[in-house]
Amino acid sequence: MKDFALPDLGEGLTESEIVEWHVAVGDQVTLNQPLADVETAKAIVQLPSPFEGVIGALYAEPGQTVRVGAPIVGFESADVSTAAPIVERNAVLVGYGPAVESGDRPKRKARSAPSTASAPSPVFTPPRGAALSTPPVRKLAHDLGVDLERLAGSGEGGAVTREDVMSAASVQPVRQTGGERRTPIKGVRKATAAAMVASAFTAPHVTEFLTVDVTRSSELVGRVKAGGERASMLGVVAKALCLAVARNPSVNSRWDESSQDIVEFDSVNLGIAVATPRGLMVPNIPDAQALALGELTAAIAALAETARAGQTTPAALSGGTISITNVGVFGIDAGTPILNPGEAAILAMGAVRRLPWEFEGEIALRDVMTLSLSFDHRLVDGEQGARFLTDIGRVLVDPATVLTLV
Repeated sequence: MKDFALPDLGEGLTESEIVEWHVAVGDQVTLNQPLADVETAKAIVQLPSPFEGVIGALYAEPGQTVRVGAPIVGFESADVSTAAPIVERNAVLVGYGPAVESGDRPKRKARSAPSTASAPSPVFTPPRGAALSTPPVRKLAHDLGVDLERLAGSGEGGAVTREDVMSAASVQPVRQTGGERRTPIKGVRKATAAAMVASAFTAPHVTEFLTVDVTRSSELVGRVKAGGERASMLGVVAKALCLAVARNPSVNSRWDESSQDIVEFDSVNLGIAVATPRGLMVPNIPDAQALALGELTAAIAALAETARAGQTTPAALSGGTISITNVGVFGIDAGTPILNPGEAAILAMGAVRRLPWEFEGEIALRDVMTLSLSFDHRLVDGEQGARFLTDIGRVLVDPATVLTLV
């Protein structure tokens, strides 16, 4: 029996959770054929087979967390000559070699006599004929206790969608225990919790607030949409932030604890907080300062869609320099956001409210928004934070004079 151990899936991650097996004991598998969906602290990825051979044992079951280096699959016979090339330890594992064509599961091959080599005891044999769905949907169903086999998928080709799972979960009877309910903290939610605690108790947070008239920004979004282009208030705020960073570079920096240096970045890798079924994620847009408003809006939309689909790569979740969280979509006016670890500032944009406001010497109904800026006081002092926030506000008050719509 030749064992395949869980590899390092990138950036020093030490463990992963088995979400779903795509093979069963006795299956003949080919090089690069997906063996399982695994969830790290940053993403759900498919684990490809490094060999051609016959599956002899599966050493973990869905929902089980496995340490890097622990065996997860045993091959009764493995063709080492077709083994995939070695992947660097710090590379993100998305496959070995060329991609494989999708198709029906390979037919089982007659099993040979049991191997006498010592190996961990197999503990799980997955069911056959799993419902057609994506890894994030299967993960969501697992978390909500929904049996995918009982659902009629409404997606393309009968695939079970996230909406199908949520609908099924809403009509399932609630078990009355009369006590408490515990939810294991795993994957992204576990990593987020650890990062937020580390950030909150390491960086001295300060939060400043500014309420501004964003009527002209709202009108700008409306005009752009009317012209058939993509636009959003989040895109306008993101562009305003990038412009303000150019005047206030101290907010686009990090604290190097080892050398006691402040490291300022030339590029704005803009993190966008996205609420997903797996928890909060903050993927980033590299070189956001180089994008025009339309390009930035499209990049934000694509980033959020990818995150909600569970397809964000670990690389997209690292390297951010400053972030935005849009609490306004939930009807919230303001907040005190916690810094993304390794960043100097995060901006929270509140809901747009139609309120009486002073305008050109008179009281009028205007679109008003509150901005909340949290920053690391080791890197940014009160004056610098105030200037940065004021610069963002000035752009939002009169965006047409500074935004380039190309």
